Amino acid sequence: MALAAWFFPAAALLAQNTPAAQTTPATNRPSTNLAQPGNFRAAPGDNTPAAPAALPGRGLAQHDFFYAGEGGGRHNMYIVRQGKVDWSYENTDPQSKGEISDATLLSNGNVLFAHQFGVTEITAEKKVVWNYDAPPGTEIHTAQAIGREHVVFIRNGNPAKVMVVNTTSGATEKEFDLPVGNTNSVHGQFRHARLTEAGTLLVGHMDLHKVCEYDVNGKEVWSISVPDLWMAAPLQNGDILMTREHTAAQELDRKGVLVWEFPAASLAGYKISGMQTASRLSNGDTLINNWCKKGDGTAIQAFEVSAGKQLVWALRAWGDPVDLGPSTTIQVLDEPSVPENVRFGSIR
Repeated sequence: MALAAWFFPAAALLAQNTPAAQTTPATNRPSTNLAQPGNFRAAPGDNTPAAPAALPGRGLAQHDFFYAGEGGGRHNMYIVRQGKVDWSYENTDPQSKGEISDATLLSNGNVLFAHQFGVTEITAEKKVVWNYDAPPGTEIHTAQAIGREHVVFIRNGNPAKVMVVNTTSGATEKEFDLPVGNTNSVHGQFRHARLTEAGTLLVGHMDLHKVCEYDVNGKEVWSISVPDLWMAAPLQNGDILMTREHTAAQELDRKGVLVWEFPAASLAGYKISGMQTASRLSNGDTLINNWCKKGDGTAIQAFEVSAGKQLVWALRAWGDPVDLGPSTTIQVLDEPSVPENVRFGSIR
């Protein structure tokens, strides 16, 4: 799909073979049983509110953050600072296709986002500075910038591929095939991949129900089976933070031991439709996106829980002062960061 067919006019925009890894002993470890306890979607005809009227935290003012998501005919990205929208990108064209599954605010103010039928980098003024269209029969749902001149992304397809493209020259500098569970259904193959401090790529294989780590040449160096997987990301201590979409957010060490988890069912009084992206904040809290449509407007789009599993913040913004739309990912901006300061092998 050509980029023009996806964008809306600017006027409308408002442990196997595990390498050595640092692990941190945890007290009061939960059970290591990873069996899926169930699906927590609301039952049809259930008209009870999706969340309480009064929510913990300070609403939009809890953090400065970059927010992105899709659903219900919307593709939306926002920067919120001091409780107010500082920047927005909205595509409400009913003829548009695709979904924003991954997006990052870079240190120079540009935004890199994967939108199913391609991956694009835009400036704060919404000018396209780089774009890659997914070939017919393929999809792109995750991408990560490497420095200022490279992007690594996964192209769902038959075969599925990891690709590293030089955004200045347009050259593909590295690619290798990935195994998949279903070559005839590319949509459900991958949603999230992230580089580790070791320069390897951690990949969530949704249709194979496992997380795998690959070196820059495509060699699998570690893997673990995980049912109901949506995403996995490396933590600074060497552990893996993952979401099992209808089950729980979990932290596992490299031996597969469950270090920490927050089951969706433990959030009493809240309906969690789908845990998607999760991130560990500098204070030790975990921020989890809850993908859902607006419905009656009572559902929360994201929530923050402490290491002790206390609900710290719940975000609900479906109207006044802003309708953020469905949520896929949130990047907290409270502290300066350089998300593109990563490497894939020797590619920096």
